[in-house]
Amino acid sequence: MINNKKVLAIIPARGGSKRLPRKNILDLGGKPLIAWTIEAATECEYIDRVIVSTEDQEIRKISEKYGEHLPFSRPSELAHDDITTYDVVIDIVERLNAQNELYEYILLLQPTSPLRTRHHIDSACWELSQDSKIKSMVSICKAEHHPLWCNMLPNDKFMGNFLPNEIHNIRSQDLPEYFRLNGAIYICETKILISEKTFQPKKSCFAFMMDQADSIDIDTLEDLNLAKLYLDPSIVKKSDLFQEIYESYKRRSVNELDIYQFKNYLLGLLNEK
Repeated sequence: MINNKKVLAIIPARGGSKRLPRKNILDLGGKPLIAWTIEAATECEYIDRVIVSTEDQEIRKISEKYGEHLPFSRPSELAHDDITTYDVVIDIVERLNAQNELYEYILLLQPTSPLRTRHHIDSACWELSQDSKIKSMVSICKAEHHPLWCNMLPNDKFMGNFLPNEIHNIRSQDLPEYFRLNGAIYICETKILISEKTFQPKKSCFAFMMDQADSIDIDTLEDLNLAKLYLDPSIVKKSDLFQEIYESYKRRSVNELDIYQFKNYLLGLLNEK
């Protein structure tokens, strides 16, 4: 609870994903991606109930394995690409309301933020509880790349107007700090979420700061590999060692072998052990 008000955590996890197929159940550090969020949520002292929203039977089984009984499946019409997270959240809220199960706060935890821990969630809930004017809290982190160095690129790739004149010859450290949403934590009072249809109401939403390292959002294979590297820094040393072994192999063998296949094969052998 937050100030004696009940908190419902919702983990949205549909089966479809175009850029990284089946990403919610891909292996990360020896367990499915979604398991990291389920474990963090169930350990959080402020959360009264955790519900995973999915239409996918494999995700359902994995969720139940890691301790979450799913009271109902997500309707198939809410599993399409054009469905918003708000639609999914409201579906659960309305179903629970029909059973007279009411929650004053909704906490959205996306499974693609596996490095967000129970300590982050607890801290965000605590910060919200300390100030009555805070009705919503959203996690952010410092932007990795300064947006003032960014622009759209014309078809001919002409760079003459890429940056405004006032940005030229300015060092990046002299620019003001920018921050970005990291997608890890969204908390909002239920009545405000329903009335404004967003976790970021204009007048009462505040930021919860997180480090960049904990803000990895898994959307591509590169993101997943980065998370693996964060969890096991020795991967870099292993990779360098594999490169040396591969170069030695090439010097002794006439067979051609793709370096990436070779690395993945050796990594697979190590992971099996």
